[in-house]
Amino acid sequence: MPTARAARASAPTATPTAPGDGGRFRSGPVDVVLLTVAIAGVSLSAPLAAATVAPALAIAFWRNAMAVGALTPFALWRHRGELRAMGRRTVLLSAGAGALLAVHFGAWLPSLHMTSVASSTALVTTTPIWTALLLRLRGHRPPTLAWLGMGLAILGVVILTGVDLSASPRALLGDGLALLGGVAAAGYVLLGAEVRRSVSTTAYAYVCYTTTSVLLLLTCLVAGAELGGYSGTTWLRLAALTVTAQLLGHTLINRVVKGLGPSVTSTAILLETPGAALIAALWLGQMPPVAAYPALAVILAGLALVIMADGKGTADEPG
Repeated sequence: MPTARAARASAPTATPTAPGDGGRFRSGPVDVVLLTVAIAGVSLSAPLAAATVAPALAIAFWRNAMAVGALTPFALWRHRGELRAMGRRTVLLSAGAGALLAVHFGAWLPSLHMTSVASSTALVTTTPIWTALLLRLRGHRPPTLAWLGMGLAILGVVILTGVDLSASPRALLGDGLALLGGVAAAGYVLLGAEVRRSVSTTAYAYVCYTTTSVLLLLTCLVAGAELGGYSGTTWLRLAALTVTAQLLGHTLINRVVKGLGPSVTSTAILLETPGAALIAALWLGQMPPVAAYPALAVILAGLALVIMADGKGTADEPG
């Protein structure tokens, strides 16, 4: 009879895969529920930010800084040992994700005032395409079905927002910043997926949001953005933005990316656009355009294709 050592030696060795969609992620119904809550949270971002009387960069800073304040008791009490045990590579990746999140906010929010909201939204939501391209550079080949799904989902966003590209230098700069925001978001999701393989959501989010807060604070100081002197209503809205869009939005996205993978997660985030339109209709009385409903259906169809492609890739992986 073969020995245990010989049996282990003859066992097939799994081939490492790139982060995302390579069978190393295992999702469950809880991830789907949490992702739904996360999308609802980030969908409140635009309506709340629009109703908050404060500079865009200051809003970005405070939503991250308040999130750090809320996470600090949990991070230092329940995850203190984990934070101390984080290796240099993990800390650098977490900080890198925070830097990319700062670039995302710092590029996209100002673009809203330089180009049309439609153009800015359509360009910043190209995140799934950049996610797939970055995965391709790391050796992973997304199946054709995934590309079709991502393209269909982005088409749904275009149906809702329209295409309104302007040739003015200021508008072109705004378009470029929005595109940069989409690329940075892709890197943020990918690094988060890598760190979350071995680190809890709280520990990762704490390091990530702290880095984002510090970088956005420096940006606000350089840009001269006012960080205080707001009304009580503005502070309440900043707190609500932190709870919904940051803690229930971004933090839950960081929670589920471990199971769902970056491609599915980044594609699902496209639901933020029609979600924000529907929330604005219910809360602000701003009825969504007629295109909102078919756009939502198209985005959901594209997401379904990406999920099917992800499941097929997992099923095809050797056991």
